[in-house]
Formats: sequence, structure tokens, C-alpha cells
Amino acid sequence: MNIQVVRPRELGDSERARWRELQKADPSLDNPFLSVEFAVAMDRLRDYVRVAVISEGGRIAGFFPYERHSFGIGKPLGGFLTTCHGLISIPDLELDAKALLRACKLSVFDFDHLVAGQPTFAPYEADVRPAPVMDFTAGFEAWIEQVKANSPKNLKTVRYKERKLGREHGDLRFEWSTPDPEVLRTLLAWKSDQYRRTGRVDRFAQPWIVELTDMMHAENSSDFAGVLTMLYAGDVPVAGHFGLRTATTLVGWFPAYDTEFARYSPGIVHHLQMAEAAANAGLHMVDMGKGGKEYKDWLKSGVLYVAEGRISRPSPTAAVHWMGRTPFNKARTIVMDRPSLYRAADRVLKGFGRVRSSMQQQESPNAVSQEPTGAR
Repeated sequence: MNIQVVRPRELGDSERARWRELQKADPSLDNPFLSVEFAVAMDRLRDYVRVAVISEGGRIAGFFPYERHSFGIGKPLGGFLTTCHGLISIPDLELDAKALLRACKLSVFDFDHLVAGQPTFAPYEADVRPAPVMDFTAGFEAWIEQVKANSPKNLKTVRYKERKLGREHGDLRFEWSTPDPEVLRTLLAWKSDQYRRTGRVDRFAQPWIVELTDMMHAENSSDFAGVLTMLYAGDVPVAGHFGLRTATTLVGWFPAYDTEFARYSPGIVHHLQMAEAAANAGLHMVDMGKGGKEYKDWLKSGVLYVAEGRISRPSPTAAVHWMGRTPFNKARTIVMDRPSLYRAADRVLKGFGRVRSSMQQQESPNAVSQEPTGAR
């Protein structure tokens, strides 16, 4: 077994083709965050991105994309931005995880959305969690019947709000995979507003994340693309989503809506229409990611599994990292796994967001709003 570490941009055409071949051969790897295109884009923006090329018998057996930070701290590619990571390899590749870390010059590798059950990492999985999906392999109608069975009351309520939105604000129109950059700007403005209102860190305050989103929006091949969707009432955008897809799977990434229409539940209305558009476009699945919102429970028609865990080699760096990360990870898992705690934490963060917004307004009472027309 030979392991060579390179930058993703250094991969040649044959190596990139091999990456795609391995990914397509294993259904558990059908996720755009595991695609070579995402790794190359991240490498263009971040100096710490690497990929281990694993060869056996003179043939590439796998790729391990990762981030190498100071002191040999290893993180999944894309870190907090992504919902899936792992080895892209031949099935059942058996590789000593600590030997892999040594080859990658890593002291520790901490993961929380790893493809569950990969032999290299399975011994280090501390927990395995379900990630709900919308499965269209039996067709859209079969999926909507499952949604109805999950919660007929919720579906009936959303369909009523959908009709009410159309009556009061104009006929509804759904755009699938729009290339318009201004539509993306509107969506990201809504999302930044949501982050601030709910007390979260605004990811789009970091220019490189905005640039990454623009780069992904420009991608459009049969195997990998950015998919921007938008729901309109009349000519007014009310809710949208930007995600990534492979040939068969769309992954949820950045959903948002205009809060002026909040009483119509535009986010859920949008998700229902996005599901139908995705099925009509030939996709088999929408991966909604683990944890979080309750709406996932009644929109799901299946689950995938992702693992949390940690691998380390003996070193002072690994010990310090354990003390800093392990208690936090356990606390996060407890909160995400219990709806009552999640709702309580969400209320606290929203309250913090309101207080922070109020303080900012008091500090700058004459500030001009920087939000585009149509955003809250």
C-alpha cells in the first residue's frame, strides 16, 4: 500500500477520472461533498486542503481528502460547511487509520459526518446518526404518499398555506437550477439575515465562503453541479435553496426565505415543490442532513447513516485537542438528539440574535440598510 499526499489541483485527468469511477461504483459515496470537483474548488480557496492518494498494486485504490491545520490537526474537507466526508475508495478497502494519519502528517482527525461503516474508520466511530432523505426511486407520487402517511395534518396545512400564498400574492412559480447570480445574491442575503436573527455566526461574512458558493453555482456537468432553486409568488421571490448534486443525489445546503411571507411557511412550500422538480429532473434522492429541524421527520422517506468519532496518534497536540473538542462534541450530540433541548437552545440563540440586533441599531441609529430589495 502506497500513500502519496498532494494538493487536489495537482491531480491529473486520469486521477480525477479514477476518483469519479470509484465514487460511482459505491452508492454510499453518492454525495457531491465527496466529489473531486468540490475538493478542487476548496483547494483553490484554502491553502490547508490536501488529498491522500492511496495505491495498491500499481493502481489507485482510494482518495482521502482532508484539511491539515496547524500542529497537525486534521479536519474533514469543508469542515462545518459540509454534511458528508470520508474515503473515496474501492469497496471494503482495509487501511490502518493511524498509518493513514502518519502519511498525512496528522496528529488527530476529528469527524462528525463520516460515511458510516467504512472499514478504515469504523473502529473509531463513537456514534452513528441517521440523516433523513427524500427518496424518489419509486417516483414522486410514492414519496408524497409517504409524506402523507408520516403526517397527514402537516401536509394538509402546508398545501392550504401554499394555495393561500398564491391567492393573496400571485400565482406560484418554481424555478429549478436557475443560473442567475442575482437570484443567488437574494438567497444569500436572506440566509445571512437568518443567521443574525437566530444568533448564529453569519457564514457569508467570510468572503471565501461567498466565493466558494459562486464557484459551485457556476458548476454544471452531468456528474456535478450547483442547483439554485427559487419559489415566486407573482414576480416576487419568497423562498429558495442552493445545494449541490451528483448525477442522482441533491444535498441540502443553504435554504432560506423572505420573512415577510413567514406566515405562509414558504420554506416548507418550497421544499415540496423542490422535491417534485428534483424527481422530474431524474434525481433519486434529496439528502437533508442529520439533526436539526423537525420538518425533516415528516418529509423523509428513508435514511442514510453518518458517524462521529476521533482518531489520534500519541502526541501533546492530540491530548490538547481532545480536552478542547470532546466535551463540546458530546454536548452537541445530546442537544441535537433531543428535540426539547434543541428547541430550548434554538430559543436562546434567537433571543441572543434579537439582543445583538437591537444593540447594533442603538449603536448606529442612522445606519442605512445594506439588504437588497425584497429581503427582510
